[in-house]
Amino acid sequence: MASHVDDIVRVLPAADDDVEGQSPTVDADVELLELYETQVLARVFDKKAISLHGQGRIGTYAPMEGQEAAQVGAAMALSADDYLFPTYRDHAMYLTRDLPLAEILRHLMGRGNYVDRQDPETLRTFPITIPIATQLPHAVGIGMAASYKDDDCVAMASLGDGATSEGDFHEACNFVGVFEAPTVFFCQNNGYAISVPRERQTASATIAQKADAYGIEGVRVDGNDVLAVYDVVSEALERARAGDGATLIEAVTYRRGPHTTTDDPSVYRDEGECAEWRDPLERTREYLEATMGWTDEDDQTVYDRAQKRVARAVETAESESDPAPETMFEHVSAEMHPRYRRQRQQLPENPYESQ
Repeated sequence: MASHVDDIVRVLPAADDDVEGQSPTVDADVELLELYETQVLARVFDKKAISLHGQGRIGTYAPMEGQEAAQVGAAMALSADDYLFPTYRDHAMYLTRDLPLAEILRHLMGRGNYVDRQDPETLRTFPITIPIATQLPHAVGIGMAASYKDDDCVAMASLGDGATSEGDFHEACNFVGVFEAPTVFFCQNNGYAISVPRERQTASATIAQKADAYGIEGVRVDGNDVLAVYDVVSEALERARAGDGATLIEAVTYRRGPHTTTDDPSVYRDEGECAEWRDPLERTREYLEATMGWTDEDDQTVYDRAQKRVARAVETAESESDPAPETMFEHVSAEMHPRYRRQRQQLPENPYESQ
């Protein structure tokens, strides 16, 4: 794996490194365990979601296997008041921010969005965005508003490497550089923009160096190292909070599965490519073994707990009825547009039965 990350920040030691006297960069062992348990929960949820799609129980799903450390480490660094703008593969970020598993499944089942059921005054984690990079200007806007209001918070937007080829990325970086809004762009460079490898969509040697063009900080980090990600994101958040401007973070990782459950990655990448990358969960576990005496029994307990949580969430989500069709017109805008009002009136009385 060294060829991929020669110049990247590293925190976790290798399994055979001397770790005596070293301590996690998080505050306590309990937080280190939370970082690992959340990665495990994300992996178990991910496998279950792929299975549910295969059975026709949820819609198209974007697997996140291999990116758990990047997502969990970044989201764990946020404070409760910070804003998060995720993208469509960031299920582990939702889990880290304590969004109920059942809510994520409800969304994948087409049963509405959790934002519709949340108090707007306390909303800090925004819904998944499907169009590439459209969440970035939103995050800058929130960051600018926080700056104007002297709020002690930062907006973080998550994106993939493909998003850096979009116009929204340029506009967001330009605005955040000029106005020094407290914003962090967290790019999970997983090697592919769907089927297009990174070197075919940008001539930049790294994603992080693109920050130079906009006068903001650029940092490259090993995205499979949960503690390194936690450290780097924490530092970027503190810089933003202190008024020192935005940061573009490139977390170098690897998408171990397909782009979505409707994708066949064997068409565009070599079969053995995945083996070049260490599994982020294995790396965290090895650190626990070296520093805390972690055992197979400990690990089994964590996986059993995750399996039960996921099973309960599936049962909860599937036990709920479909939302009323007219709810599709709610929360589209502050006040309902006359066009939507007319369309709502045209809904059949029992649309499910009229199909």
